[in-house]
Amino acid sequence: MRRIDISMPLFRGMPSFPGDPLFDSAPIRSISRGDPYALSGLSLGTHAGTHVDPPVHFLPGGTTVDRIDLEALNGPCRVVEVDARATSVGAEDITRIPRGTVRVLFRTANSARWANSLTFFSDYVGLTPAAADALVERRVRLVGVDALSVENDPSEAYPVHRSLLGGGTLILEGLLLASAPPGEYGLECLPLRLRDGDGAPARAVLVTP
Repeated sequence: MRRIDISMPLFRGMPSFPGDPLFDSAPIRSISRGDPYALSGLSLGTHAGTHVDPPVHFLPGGTTVDRIDLEALNGPCRVVEVDARATSVGAEDITRIPRGTVRVLFRTANSARWANSLTFFSDYVGLTPAAADALVERRVRLVGVDALSVENDPSEAYPVHRSLLGGGTLILEGLLLASAPPGEYGLECLPLRLRDGDGAPARAVLVTP
């Protein structure tokens, strides 16, 4: 088997969604300063880099990240290529996904841009509300995207998040898919077990036969 790491590295100056806390890492103990071991302190938001959105992120009383079903995040998945000229993932893109697919990762023009520079860009490709509704109708358990948000909604009404999370579909954001051609894989994804968390950074890996 071969593993393709599709998670974003965490580092000072990394991209973050506007308004989210910036990532920072500072040495607490340093061997070069004479300490017996190295140790750093971290400061970050719950949605830093590659991360999982649980229902409570948008739904009051929803399931928290430490209580989500890990089976939804691990198992067979399909990477779906979206036309590089597309400005959004629409309902027509969902029709190309075989019925019965339970985990879908969308590889858009975002991935090529991340491969060139890990800096935030506001004109990222996201899902339309119609696409979200179609995924819920198909009972997809997990949707992954190569952007820091599954939708690009200047109005901040967030209909895509609300449709997916309200319909039982978890969201995996901040993926780097430039090295993952479209096709079938195994997905390994474990978010940090933050008690009562509204989200958590995750390490996500694709496994090929």
